[in-house]
Amino acid sequence: MIDITLANFESDLIQASLQQPVLLDIWAEWCGPCKALGPVLEQLETEYAGRFLLAKVNADEQQEITSQLSQMFGVRSIPFCVMFVGGQPVDGFVGALPAEKIREFLDKHVPGEGEIVSELETLEAEQLAESGDTETALAKLEDALAKDPGNDEARYDLIKLLLAEGALEGAQAIFAPIADRATGLLAEQRVNAFGRYIDALASARQGRSPAELSAAIEANKRDFTARFELAQIFFASGHFTEAMDELLEIIMRDKGWNDELARKTYVAILEVMSKPQPKPIPPKAAAAAGADSKPKLEIAGKVEVTANDPVVDKYRRKLSSALF
Repeated sequence: MIDITLANFESDLIQASLQQPVLLDIWAEWCGPCKALGPVLEQLETEYAGRFLLAKVNADEQQEITSQLSQMFGVRSIPFCVMFVGGQPVDGFVGALPAEKIREFLDKHVPGEGEIVSELETLEAEQLAESGDTETALAKLEDALAKDPGNDEARYDLIKLLLAEGALEGAQAIFAPIADRATGLLAEQRVNAFGRYIDALASARQGRSPAELSAAIEANKRDFTARFELAQIFFASGHFTEAMDELLEIIMRDKGWNDELARKTYVAILEVMSKPQPKPIPPKAAAAAGADSKPKLEIAGKVEVTANDPVVDKYRRKLSSALF
């Protein structure tokens, strides 16, 4: 629990809420209900084991802070609690609510234990996959998805590894629950991209061999069907830049070929290659979830922005040049 003033408002409330939810308790010495609520909140902070941070602000001593929040939410009484997530006040409640009601409020904004463990296992699986331990990485991702079916990055990473192993049916089964999802533009783009990734492996299994396709392209540079088939083989096998090179040849010669199929597939490959920003994981919550080894804690504590992949940036520029 921390006390908030104008001096630490930005660092200990706004910036802290970028890493974990922060519940701000607005109270005063003369307020009886505030004194009843305080110990309940402190107990819940302990109970939630670092999954949210409790902060307090004295309404009489920090009137600039409390008046702005009161006006924002249209609240004129205390105790008044405001939840900060991602640097913004997102919700609140008024009065000395019982613990069960506050738990209901917290659970709308605070990640569950399963979500945190799932995220940690996803991060660990990425390290294992990079080191070549695919079998353990697959097991970690399967467990991460079982603990939190909403962990889409675990799902996407699992699909990638399964496709790399040629396990088409397994990848299709993991993809099926989100295949028809429509939850915003970015989510739809990612779902569409991985759908095309799976389709590429299915197509590669049924089409001509790379040698046959290369011969067809050599005979006719505008054999776009052969180029696209070859790109699908490269895409399915994880040779992403080779796939985009073939697709770029189609785009430069005929942007609208087959309802812009080459461009759409090229964009899907860029999406598959792109890594979303990792979710911030509170170090205390990570430790409570069992992430007590040094590498995991270092991951859990990171809040910096992941650097762009220079290969992805390069191929985005290539596409832009070809289109415009």
